[in-house]
Amino acid sequence: MIPFLPLATMGAFGTAYAQSDFVGKIIILGLIALSAICWIVLIHKIWVTRHVRALSASFASAFEKNQELLLQLDLNQLPKPHHKQIPHPFGLIFQETKNKTIEILNKNHYFISQTNPKESTQVYLSPTDLEILETHVLTTVSAQKKGLEKNLYILSTIVTLAPFLGLLGTVWGILVTFSELHSGGSVGSNMAVLGGISTALATTVLGLIIAIPALVSYNYLKSALGNYSSDMEDFLYRLLSAIELQYRKVDTR
Repeated sequence: MIPFLPLATMGAFGTAYAQSDFVGKIIILGLIALSAICWIVLIHKIWVTRHVRALSASFASAFEKNQELLLQLDLNQLPKPHHKQIPHPFGLIFQETKNKTIEILNKNHYFISQTNPKESTQVYLSPTDLEILETHVLTTVSAQKKGLEKNLYILSTIVTLAPFLGLLGTVWGILVTFSELHSGGSVGSNMAVLGGISTALATTVLGLIIAIPALVSYNYLKSALGNYSSDMEDFLYRLLSAIELQYRKVDTR
């Protein structure tokens, strides 16, 4: 009998929906819509998060092997997403760091050539330049973090909304039940009583069934994205360290 339990459960919800009044039906349909939205967002966010983490690990590994040629590396030479829907935070951080480094080096070269034409054309990054570079790329890290957390609020909203909507159905079902009991004991009122009880129980169960996976998935995704944000910052500082080793002027005094 166990394999047929889900079908029996769905039949119970179908019966509860059929016996509910108009308001009860609206509440049950609202809960079903919340469930659909919850699972769509949940599956999509987990799919994106796992692909992003795998891509970033491959990208970081490829960078470690080629960091001595940092400014000569092209983004197309490194791992990239196989799907357009997959973000590429490490790639964007690398590209922004590379572009800003080249921009600062070109400006330094220009000022040196203007002030001391006979001086060596070798240019370096000063501590101030490195601070500017870090500040600039940190904005990219922040933007990527916001992008990855996009629509995550939907799950947190469902965690709160689903039980309240289920509670509304519970209270409404009980209200219908007592109202019909108070009005008399005809066959029609007995059906209404059963409908009210069915609505109360079904909406309570639906609200909990929706809220529990939404809560678990929200906490999982929040933790995973928090860890990934730390990974992005670690990757950024590895980039900055590599750039500093290659382009910081050595103090010979």
